[in-house]
Amino acid sequence: MRILVVDDEEHLRRMMRLTLEAAGYEVEDAADGVAGLALFGDGTRFDASLLDQRMPGMDGLEVLRRMKLQRSDAVVIMVTAYATIELAVDAMKLGATDFVRKPMTPETLRHAVAAALAKRERAAALPIPEGQSTPAPTMSGTAVQLPPIEIWTTNGFFVGRVPRGPATPDPSTPDYHFIVRRGKGETGSEVTVSIDPTVLARVARESRRTLSPTGAFWRRQAERALVNHLWGEAALPEEGRLVISRPTGAMVNDAISWSGD
Repeated sequence: MRILVVDDEEHLRRMMRLTLEAAGYEVEDAADGVAGLALFGDGTRFDASLLDQRMPGMDGLEVLRRMKLQRSDAVVIMVTAYATIELAVDAMKLGATDFVRKPMTPETLRHAVAAALAKRERAAALPIPEGQSTPAPTMSGTAVQLPPIEIWTTNGFFVGRVPRGPATPDPSTPDYHFIVRRGKGETGSEVTVSIDPTVLARVARESRRTLSPTGAFWRRQAERALVNHLWGEAALPEEGRLVISRPTGAMVNDAISWSGD
């Protein structure tokens, strides 16, 4: 398989090239967006592209937009040290497949490419709804809204929802379950995200809304917390459990604007 690397940092381009070539990929690289687009052409030469977000001249989002205009199903992995919710939303709207955090390890890079290519294979195998040309995630405000069986990829991890609701004897302390794995063919590990009752109470008090502890709003917060952990730590939570123990301003704002349960 052929991979295109677009990054203005020469040492990082070299590291990515050597890592991917050692994994059996053919690699071409470019030092800026214009040169990257010239190599990309109509997109048929490459199975995936790694694209730096911050580059002089044409930035990564603009390069991503132009790549997707050339080939709508192009697999593009954004490489950045400056990830924000706003960047994630903008990149997802433009069609980014995954995000990899700088600096990354060779293992993280290999897993990210494998995860993105596997995600494309899954998307190709899914039935396409009438009136929609390609399966794609949708957006809600500043949060990425995932389809029911969608798999999110971040930093080389697959994050999939376990198809069941919170399994806890006490609904006031809900647990949400996810499967997290790296690399094609791995069975993955189940990760449980728990929400502390004090978080539920504080968000309800500050937003003046009481949202069901077992509903879609808190499932979304659990999902976001897990993705953020994988982004920041590049590792599974210890003992397969993550606890949301502190409320954030974003949670309160989300609760105020939430239109669901």
